[in-house]
Amino acid sequence: MRRISMAVALAATLTMGAMGSAVAVTNGQPDGDNHPYVGLLVFDVQTDEGNVPAWRCTGALISPTVVLTAGHCTDGAAAARAWFQEDVTYDAVPFPLYPYGGPGSGAVEGTPYTNPDYRSPDNPYGGGNGLPAFSYRDIGVVVLDEPVDVGGFAALPSAGLNATLKSKTPVDFVGYGVQEQIMAYPGENPYDRWTGPRVRMYAPGQTVSGKFVHSSEYLRLTLNPGAGTGGTCFGDSGGPDLLGGTNTVLSVNSYVTNSNCGGVGYAARVDVPEVLEWIGGFLP
Repeated sequence: MRRISMAVALAATLTMGAMGSAVAVTNGQPDGDNHPYVGLLVFDVQTDEGNVPAWRCTGALISPTVVLTAGHCTDGAAAARAWFQEDVTYDAVPFPLYPYGGPGSGAVEGTPYTNPDYRSPDNPYGGGNGLPAFSYRDIGVVVLDEPVDVGGFAALPSAGLNATLKSKTPVDFVGYGVQEQIMAYPGENPYDRWTGPRVRMYAPGQTVSGKFVHSSEYLRLTLNPGAGTGGTCFGDSGGPDLLGGTNTVLSVNSYVTNSNCGGVGYAARVDVPEVLEWIGGFLP
């Protein structure tokens, strides 16, 4: 899969493969019912044998039928499904579908859509696969087949909100990613490396600075447990970065710059006017 080749860069979470993008909230704690609108997403690819599960991400329910996530999560996917339980670990479906859907899993099926500007060759960073052009407009949605009632929704930001934030603005990380990256070694089944707990986790974070060279499209966030903040890892791709103490989505997790899930993470801004307009086209 091409996602495996760019896994270190992508913050998205691969369920299967040697490496992935952002996996789980690090230095976090179980979220409980604090953010019930944050869910686990699994995406299928189409094969000659039909659709098969390929990778997983996190997303935020912004209406009864629309889940906001990252474009690199929806890109290339033939189908998707979502769970909103705090703990999505279950044994009802035999391998290899376990734990990616099926009877008894509690999943809601849906259709993935990717922002048409995602990785556009006309992006202002010159196209190509370099940073940050490879993740330009890294926004996607999943439209669910049936409405979901979890007692609340994430809220979209006002246009330009991120440009008003000061450095070290509190941010809440919420996601289902793994706590650490585990390599799949030759001869091992890569499925086995991503079958850890699938529990919604929370950790506090903060913005790194108000302005930087790519700040018109990305939000830069601390991923530094050593400094008392949390972070994101593989599986947290597409998860919401919430303005601290609110349900407002500032950005969605896009990519990390190293395989240790530490340092600084980059998230696609949701408050870009063109992005908000595109997302709005899916809302009732």
